[in-house]
Amino acid sequence: MNVKILGKGCPKCKRLEELTREVVDELGIAVEIEKVTDINAIMAYDILSTPGLVVNETLVSYGRIPQKEEIREWLQMVDLS
Repeated sequence: MNVKILGKGCPKCKRLEELTREVVDELGIAVEIEKVTDINAIMAYDILSTPGLVVNETLVSYGRIPQKEEIREWLQMVDLS
């Protein structure tokens, strides 16, 4: 599974990465987490604001910090399929 954190490195982007890593550790699943900081790469996902969260090339959230439960659900849906 591939997860991308979209953002230039602001506190919200860093918090999203922390939460995502916590959920991955809690679930015990194999996930490659990639930080995308290049503005052109971020804009390719057609988001209006960061942070963004992409799971297996599907944009699941942007412009806010989702709750851990939301992140858990997104990762479990992908892990089960």
